[in-house]
Amino acid sequence: MASDTPSGAAGLPAGFYGETLGIRLFRLGLRGSQALWPQLAVRAAARLFTTPLPPKWLHRGAWPEGWRIEPWPFERAGLTLYTPASASEDAPVALLVHGWAGHARQLLPLAEALAEHGWRPVVLELPAHGRSAGSRSNLPQFARAIEYVVQRLQAQGRPVRLLAGHSLGANAAAYAASRGLPIERLVLLAPPASPRAYTRYFAQVFGLREPVRAGLQQHIEQREGVLMHQFEPRAVGPRIAAPTLVVHDRGDRINGFADGEAFVRAIAGARLVATEGLGHRKLLHDASVIARVVLFAAG
Repeated sequence: MASDTPSGAAGLPAGFYGETLGIRLFRLGLRGSQALWPQLAVRAAARLFTTPLPPKWLHRGAWPEGWRIEPWPFERAGLTLYTPASASEDAPVALLVHGWAGHARQLLPLAEALAEHGWRPVVLELPAHGRSAGSRSNLPQFARAIEYVVQRLQAQGRPVRLLAGHSLGANAAAYAASRGLPIERLVLLAPPASPRAYTRYFAQVFGLREPVRAGLQQHIEQREGVLMHQFEPRAVGPRIAAPTLVVHDRGDRINGFADGEAFVRAIAGARLVATEGLGHRKLLHDASVIARVVLFAAG
């Protein structure tokens, strides 16, 4: 099954761990420490694995005028919400979530399109990303952040009708939806099917032996109180009741097309939009993809 196998080995090292001097030094340090002090190697690997790269300050560019930027404290970090100042208080709310090492501006084209069609888009920037406080994060925290924002907005009288996530944000959104999150529709853009596969990619890139990789996974699972396989399609899919749209490019080198197919198979009634030539990130700016999402959101 797609969730059991890595899907983007060719793309991940180039996309997330480029050959910078810092990465080369980390690789040397991890390879040396795993032989002399395995537990230190596990802790160091966990720290690097949960640190978004490139650094978040690279994504703090100017935001368009006419948007409200609101920081929210969250756990020991923070969140940032972006909302059009002109949006009607009565407009249906759409919560949009970026992926690992991503940022809110990647979702601006979709947010603007939804606003033009009468929605109130809320773009969520997750901990340790963009303007949000924190230096480290992970998939379970992504999911908790989504749950918190949806519940907080609902308490403010703004229930979320549409939840859309990209990449790891989609994985977190699917997990949150499977836990009874009060949303009406779910959109998964280029979701990954196996968080466990990322630990294998990470180990491959940094030359980690299997005991250290397994220790890294166990360290995160113990700290967060959730096992990685609980985020996979076969675990979350049967519990997702909201109508779901999955958009995935056949040439995605980060999360393979089979990952999107795995979610479609696991979620009853889910629809698949397969694109060509957009890869992992360009689909966020593609007019036809945005139009399909807006149409799906309208029901």
